[in-house]
This record gives sequence, structure tokens and C-alpha cells, in this order.
Amino acid sequence: MTERSWNTLDHEQQFQRMRREVRASLDLTSSAGDEELWHGIERRILGDPNLGELTSGERHAWVQRLFDSFRGLDILQPLVDHPDITEIMINSHLEIFVEQEGDVRQIPLQFESRERLEDIIQMIVSGVNRIVNESSPIVDARLKDGSRVNIVLPPIALKGPTMTIRKFPSEPMTMSDLIEKGALHQDAAILLQQLVRSKYNIFIGGGTGSGKTTFLNALSQFIPSDERIITIEDSAELQIVTVPNLVSLETRNANTEGKGQISIRDLIKSSLRMRPNRIVIGEVRGAEALDMLQAMNTGHDGSLSTGHANTISDMISRLETMVLSGAELPIEVVRQQISSAIDIFVHLSRLRDRSRRVTEISEVIGMHGGEVLLNPLFRFQEQEEREGRIIGGLVQVGKLMKVDKIQMAGLGEWLGRYIAQTEGAGA
Repeated sequence: MTERSWNTLDHEQQFQRMRREVRASLDLTSSAGDEELWHGIERRILGDPNLGELTSGERHAWVQRLFDSFRGLDILQPLVDHPDITEIMINSHLEIFVEQEGDVRQIPLQFESRERLEDIIQMIVSGVNRIVNESSPIVDARLKDGSRVNIVLPPIALKGPTMTIRKFPSEPMTMSDLIEKGALHQDAAILLQQLVRSKYNIFIGGGTGSGKTTFLNALSQFIPSDERIITIEDSAELQIVTVPNLVSLETRNANTEGKGQISIRDLIKSSLRMRPNRIVIGEVRGAEALDMLQAMNTGHDGSLSTGHANTISDMISRLETMVLSGAELPIEVVRQQISSAIDIFVHLSRLRDRSRRVTEISEVIGMHGGEVLLNPLFRFQEQEEREGRIIGGLVQVGKLMKVDKIQMAGLGEWLGRYIAQTEGAGA
């Protein structure tokens, strides 16, 4: 839709008038097929003498927007369809921000009323069998295209209904795409490929918006196609397309009577009885961290997961806190669980130039002095800042020490080349 038809107040008022007239006169919004509704709207737009000043392009845009208001997400639909917009932030029915190519800005769009925004919210949550209301004012959901949605209602949200939509590319990014974007370099990607093939347990950490889910998707493409994978998520958003034997599980909130909740912990326990070769947990946030570690420690090697943290050390501390939130265990036992379950930590960061980079890859090599001991393999080193762009990349600072899984996977030839190439690294 053009800037003129979006921004002009008079055009917006005309659009709302037309929407009311279409709803009243066509009576097509519930019973008609999509094609019938589209043509009915088209006739109304082309036949309205008050819209004579609109160009043909603007008329088409109005038809599309009117159609979206009945069958899509109303004013949000063009934003959801826009390939360069990665996040949509609705702070209230009057205030909408988007992230586009790393830049966050407010756009001149508003819902016609708070009630209209609430209608859209209810349509979204009902589509994935979720409930959100005043008694349960927070919910995670997803759109048909897999975009992740978080909703918070009043009285928790003081401005009014709030919704955040995190979009994902229609085709999951590959490791080659990430290398091309400068997120990591070829040597680190090759190492990660062999680690995934050899069934190392890998945990990806990073801050909000650092690209953890994108990276997890790319990493999963290294999983051999003959394995059976179980994915577990709060809201399904992983796009594993290279493994045909795939089962995707999603949590369920409690119903209005407070019953029927199915948690990440429930799904992890159930997945162990589904003969998985690997378990992929979209994100751990709480007590389910213990179940994840126990699964990794009981023969389910090659598992992958993500979590929020600022550094790898912080991620280990957060995992400790998560485990302790659901079990009374000595801290030494928790750390032992972490050190024996997780083989590799990968950390992602969003730098000040808004680029997303892998900033550290470290190997877990055991315990020392009651602490989890790390062996850094790669670290991001900044060289300079040129025209607002950070120039730098991962530098190898150490070599892999625990290689038994690589040998068991029959990758001895690659291991020999790796050892020869990394002689002296980290010395």
C-alpha cells in the first residue's frame, strides 16, 4: 500500500467508512469464499465516486487491505507479508513499531479501535487452541506462517492490549547463509558440522534477538537424515526440513478451569518413550533444565537447545538457577550434571551495529575446583569500526580436547586433519 493511502487521515477515515459499508452491504464476511469476497470488495471500491482521486495502485491496495481486514490480520497483514520486516511491536491499538533491517521505527498505522485489536488477538490465539483473557492475560502463540507471537492484555499491559510478532524467513537460513552474512566463518562452521554429526550435545546461548532460533535451525541441518528427531517448544517455530522422521511437540496452557496444562517437562519425559535419536528443545527457561540435562545424560546424545544469557559463564549460572528452581540439589551435583551433559556452548550476540554474530564457542571439559571448566575454541575479535559496521570475526583460540564421540562416529580421517590444522592453537 502506498504512503499516501496509509498516512493521510482523510484517506484513513474513508477507508473505515468503506469497511463499514462493505460489512453492511455485502454480508460476505462469514459465508462467502475468499474469491467472492475479493470481487465484492473490488466492485465497491471501483464504483465509489468518493474515491475517484485514488490511483489504480492505491485502489488495489485498498482492496487488499479491506480483504485482509475480514480474512487476514487487518492492518498487520502487509507488515507480516513484508519480507524485510523481522519484528512487529504493537504497544496499543494506537502505537505500532516495526524492526526492518535492524532498524526499529514507529509507523503511521493504527487500529480503528481497541476492540478491533482485541478481535485480531482472539483470532490468533484461537487458531492455535490457546486462551487469553483478563484471568490469563499472558500467552504465547504463533501465526500460520510460523511467526512467534507474544500477547499481554490489561490490566497487566497498562496502555492496552500488547502484541509482539517475531517473524522468521519462509525458508530457514542455512549455515552457508550465516557465513555469508558474517555471523561466523567457514572453519567454525565445519567444526560445528562435525560436532553435530558426532552427536555432541550443544547448547546455544544469547540475548533477546541475537538469533538463537535461526542458528539452531541452521545447526539442525547437519543432523543425518536417517535419524528420528523430537522437537519440544512452547510455541512451535523451529523449521527442521532435512530430517523426514520428525515429531514436533508443543506445550499447552491450562484451560479456563486451570486444568489440562502440558509443560516442557511433561513433553521431555514423554519424548524419552518415543525412541528419539535426538531431542531438540527450542528454549529452556525453568525447571525443565533438569529434565533436559538428565535426558542428555541418559543416552540421548546429539541433543540441542537454547537459553537466554549474556555470556557462556552467565548461561551456566542460569542453568544452575533453573535446575534449583525445580529440585533441591547440592550446587556441586547440579554443576556435575551440566558438565557431564553439555559438550559445547555456542554464544551469540547482537553487536552495537545491530549485526548478529557468534561471539564464542567453548567446549566443556569437566569440573575443576567445584566449577564447570571450559575450553574456549573460538572467540570474536573486533578489528575496527568502518562506516558504522563492526569489522571482525571469530578467531581460533584453542583446540578440541574431547574427541571420543568424533572417533566413535567414524570421522577419524577428518579428526586427523583437524588436529594437524590446530597444532599450537591456544598454546
